[in-house]
Amino acid sequence: MKYRPLGSSGLNVSVIGLGTMTFGQQNTEADAHEQIDYALSQGVNFIDTAEMYPVPPRAETQGRTEEYIGSWLARHGRREDIILATKATGRSEMTWIRDGQETRPGRGQLRTALEASLRRLRTDYVDLYQIHWPDRRTNFFGRLGYTHKPAEDEIALEETLEEAAELVASGKVRFLGISNETPWGLMRYLHLAETRNLPRIVSIQNPYSLLNRSFEVGLAECAHRERVPLLAYSPLAFGVLSGKYLDGAAPKDARLTLFDRFTRYNTQAGERAARAYVELARDNGLDPAQMALAYVNSRSFLASNLVGATTMDQLRSDIASIDIDLDDEILAEIEGIHESHPNPCP
Repeated sequence: MKYRPLGSSGLNVSVIGLGTMTFGQQNTEADAHEQIDYALSQGVNFIDTAEMYPVPPRAETQGRTEEYIGSWLARHGRREDIILATKATGRSEMTWIRDGQETRPGRGQLRTALEASLRRLRTDYVDLYQIHWPDRRTNFFGRLGYTHKPAEDEIALEETLEEAAELVASGKVRFLGISNETPWGLMRYLHLAETRNLPRIVSIQNPYSLLNRSFEVGLAECAHRERVPLLAYSPLAFGVLSGKYLDGAAPKDARLTLFDRFTRYNTQAGERAARAYVELARDNGLDPAQMALAYVNSRSFLASNLVGATTMDQLRSDIASIDIDLDDEILAEIEGIHESHPNPCP
């Protein structure tokens, strides 16, 4: 395994991190424990979860992902071997989260969310606490075409960061991160930290894959210059980059087969681009999924590539991508495909 700094935190995270949003929906508790066991045996030290997981979010399953991680910790201990991250849900209509309280990143609400996460995780602290998505109206989850129309009840980033600072001061959170954020949001958080003596954001968790390189447009420079690296989610675009959905295929128990709500990566433009990447990998004797992951691993603005798996074979293959170095010729061909099919699934 390889490791990189988690921004200015002083922590080093594994380049391959374990994403867990399938725990409690597609993966049983036993499956989850097996995945954690294997990931740690391969040098993975970073585990990412969220209070709303598993996905798709439902009242009946909410919190199970953290509970499964918590039961693993209760059984094995080894808390010091894991850099554990979770996320507070943003503004949503999921009224079942936090016992009916608003899911907002405001005064009192983050503390309520954190306390519940700590109970489920069976730990006294989390290493990284992240705002899952912005409270304000802006572009995330694939939305394009920004329209400036602030909500009247928009929670200011100052309030969010001040509340989060209290959680850090309490010792229940070590470091803070953001997710699904924009360049403006990231830079505003950093400005507030600098001018108001508040904790500095150390990471940003956004989507990044061969089908969605929009992070490069504005955030990549911020990541380098401000030392706020990417935690990449959906690096295989929900498995589309493995090639398993090509030509209308619907593999049993696969996410896009089971859940028709996930249309972000299920587009004709995405399939055309995925086909080109899959063919490139196969022409060069590479597993398509491993090539896609190896590309993400190679990005200089990346701290950790969050892989999610529903089977142990998938997890073993995903983690093994750390040993693949793409040569200049393959990288050049990837750029050629990107120029022909730029960001088909933002």
